[in-house]
Amino acid sequence: MDDLLLTLTVPAVVIASGVYAVCDCRRQRRRPPPPYSRRAARLAARDVLVRAESVVDSAYAGLGGLYADPDGPRPAGNAQAVSGRPDASRDRGPSRPAPARKP
Repeated sequence: MDDLLLTLTVPAVVIASGVYAVCDCRRQRRRPPPPYSRRAARLAARDVLVRAESVVDSAYAGLGGLYADPDGPRPAGNAQAVSGRPDASRDRGPSRPAPARKP
């Protein structure tokens, strides 16, 4: 008897899920969702902006100490530039163009 019930439950579940899917599809066709209003779009954009600002603020709070203030005092001493060359500049101005390569 247990095997018979187990055997009949599988087709019953498949048929029930198919009936549910057909009814749900018909219901959605009869009543389409309301259009996305401009007010809802503005609220969603504002929410995204607030979330992005909070992410940036938390990242700056956590990592802000890693970046030196460009107007702040420079470290004294014989500090080299990032590239390790003594003639490397520390300013953020445009760099010289690289020499053209010959093929």
